[in-house]
Amino acid sequence: PLLAQHHHPRAAEATTKYFLAQATAAAMLLFASTSNAWLSGQWEIQQMTHPLPTTIITLALALKIGLAPLHAWLPEVLQGLDLTAGLILSTWQKIAPFALLLQINAPTPLMLVSLSLLSILVGGWGGLNQNQLRKILAYSSIAHLGWMVLVLQFSPSLTLLTLSLYIIMTSSLFLSFKTNDTTTVNSLATSWAKTPTLTLLIPPILLSLGGLPPLTGFMPKWLILQELTKQDLAIAATMAALSALLSLYFYLRLCYAMTLTMAPNTITNTMPWRLPS
Repeated sequence: PLLAQHHHPRAAEATTKYFLAQATAAAMLLFASTSNAWLSGQWEIQQMTHPLPTTIITLALALKIGLAPLHAWLPEVLQGLDLTAGLILSTWQKIAPFALLLQINAPTPLMLVSLSLLSILVGGWGGLNQNQLRKILAYSSIAHLGWMVLVLQFSPSLTLLTLSLYIIMTSSLFLSFKTNDTTTVNSLATSWAKTPTLTLLIPPILLSLGGLPPLTGFMPKWLILQELTKQDLAIAATMAALSALLSLYFYLRLCYAMTLTMAPNTITNTMPWRLPS
């Protein structure tokens, strides 16, 4: 009901897609828990020992949060929602699946590492050719979830730190775009004429999401890479660090679109007339 409150065909379509994806994941969760009880006689999530139900439950939760390769619903759903519903979907809705993921003993470390590396890559590649801000934020979300799951089985506290920082940064970005009333990269160009203060605030948030030092978003990435190196996963750490450059490219593109029209280079009074929103 929250997602479909705007009686628009696009919102209804997005809500239906979201419902189907979540219902499938919930059915997989139920199937995993009953098959675990059947195979091992245990109902507790922390007592899951058999690899089959553990694998199914991990994939179900990956579908719930939108990890690649089960990510395809997320950009489509987010694109159909308004910015407030998109904010809820990108932040609050990730907490419950993560609470379950943290309690499961992963079937193999390789499974979560491969899922997360694929997510970081998909999140980087997918956002490159997008013009819609909500789709860019969806791919950004996929890449960040990849970073969180990458270190999940080695340091859960680091995952929680990354998740909380991601929620803070994404919330501020969604709220800024809502205040600015922008949904496309082109409409960012008129930001200076509308709200000069936000035009100065949004680029640091974007670059922080990209993980550029010395901004906040660099810290969790640095700690994750350090933890992976300690676990002798140097190749995974290198792949994740290089894939993060893809995400950084489209964040820089958004910053560039915003700062192009900053004073004193343009006559701000005429900007909204010359650039279609």
